[in-house]
Amino acid sequence: MSPSPRRLLRSAVSLGCCSTLALVASRAAANPRPLPFSYPYETIPADEIEIEQYIDVTPVRVLDAAGEKVWDQQYLLQTELEYGLSDRLELGLYMVFENEAGGPLAFDGLKQRLRLRLAEQGDWPVDVALYGELAEFHDEFEFEEKLILARRFGTWRAMANLWFEQSLEHYEGELEARFHPTGGITNEITPSFHLGVEYWGVTKFENDAPRDTIAHFNDNYHHYVGPAVMLQFGKLWWTTGAYLRLDQMDRASVPGDVYGHAWVRTVVALSL
Repeated sequence: MSPSPRRLLRSAVSLGCCSTLALVASRAAANPRPLPFSYPYETIPADEIEIEQYIDVTPVRVLDAAGEKVWDQQYLLQTELEYGLSDRLELGLYMVFENEAGGPLAFDGLKQRLRLRLAEQGDWPVDVALYGELAEFHDEFEFEEKLILARRFGTWRAMANLWFEQSLEHYEGELEARFHPTGGITNEITPSFHLGVEYWGVTKFENDAPRDTIAHFNDNYHHYVGPAVMLQFGKLWWTTGAYLRLDQMDRASVPGDVYGHAWVRTVVALSL
């Protein structure tokens, strides 16, 4: 005997409700980053695991085998495994790969970090989290601290990171300090599509290199701005930002420059 139309409708409604609940639960398990450079206030839940792949690309000038200036891509790849130690404390473990412009991509080192939310979302006028990191690279030891600030306004989110870094090159000498401010706004157009704009910068606190040298340029304050898009599909999310450098825009790129006129960062993540 074939099922009645009423039973079929009831089954369809039940299936739709179950599918919706499963999708909502999978979205709740993910911890997306709508802005590629700015860490959000939120952390992943306790005992949850998320794997993230970062890819940074900037076009720079290099010298080819004939000594001619040509364009090439400078890459930075970071693979991060996040684990929720509690609902407020998150552990991150990184493997880092990078290349010198014109050279092969190679393993550069490891990073370990903790991110702590200080209160529940909305308890304070501004949501606050703290971030601390240690890194062991092949040619330097690095400390990193971030003060993470965020606020929600309906579907809009504003966030900023006050990011400080101290590095010990070749594991000797004095610590060199850098400042990396980031910030932006993003809007949830739909639950699966977020659109925003982000600013980020980097500078060395003491630029001792002689003026009009490549080293002096690399240590100067460089800052970028551009659009950012995030797509989220259940436990999978993907964020990409494309940025233009705002400083010395009329300066021609030369071999040895670390910061190109354009910069792209993409982050793909999956909650396990």
